[in-house]
Amino acid sequence: MNSPAQTRTAPRRGGGLPSPGRLVALGRAEVTLLVRNRTALFGALLVPLLTVGAVRGSLESVDLGEAGTSIAEVAVSGALGMALLIGVYSNLVAAFAARREALVLKRLRTGEPTDPEILTGIALPAAVLALSQSAVLTAGGIAVLGLPAPAAPGLLLAGVVLGLVLLTALAAATSAVTRTPESAQLTALPLVLVSALGSGLFVPLGMLPDEIAAACELLPVTGMMTLVRAGWTGGANTGDLLGAAATTVVWIALSVFAVQRWFRWEPRR
Repeated sequence: MNSPAQTRTAPRRGGGLPSPGRLVALGRAEVTLLVRNRTALFGALLVPLLTVGAVRGSLESVDLGEAGTSIAEVAVSGALGMALLIGVYSNLVAAFAARREALVLKRLRTGEPTDPEILTGIALPAAVLALSQSAVLTAGGIAVLGLPAPAAPGLLLAGVVLGLVLLTALAAATSAVTRTPESAQLTALPLVLVSALGSGLFVPLGMLPDEIAAACELLPVTGMMTLVRAGWTGGANTGDLLGAAATTVVWIALSVFAVQRWFRWEPRR
């Protein structure tokens, strides 16, 4: 009989290049499940759009000139962040927990897919949805809100892609302490709230006191948001960008370690 630790981590099966065919097959199955989950789908689609209106309304009387940004830029970049937090992180915490409790993960591990392929395949629809939303929000910010085109689109894309990797890994790690899909709303909430308030989604870090801003720069999502905002404005210096990227990479490494150590492939006992 396996010990609890063996049940959590099980044999680690990586190695080799991912199979596109298996990833597509897993992703297709997840798309079907996502479409059936109307609450998760509507939340992923509507929350970023509502964020634009909420941020614009809350910052109407605030002068953002000293922070080197504008209300429209804060609203759109904040919506991009929420698209990743809700559409990727929150939804994947629930998805990983649901597949585990339904013994889907256990069955998949008896077949050909490797562990990274299983996790990536489950995350694939959420990642594609978030990328599509990011493109729509960017185009909408330019066409509707009058934002200039991103000054450094490569940085914007890098921020989104790093965010996808980070939040997928964090979702897998968080699912280890999530007993049921329904409780995922509670276990995912702390990171969503901390990121929304302290990572610059709603309030630029430049408007915070220096000591608080310095602490907030170490939060998981702050590096991603720094790259996203720099993609719009092109105003950040190289040192800040390297620091933001390094912080994000460190959080990715910590999250991957947590997944390897504590991710559960079988139902919690």
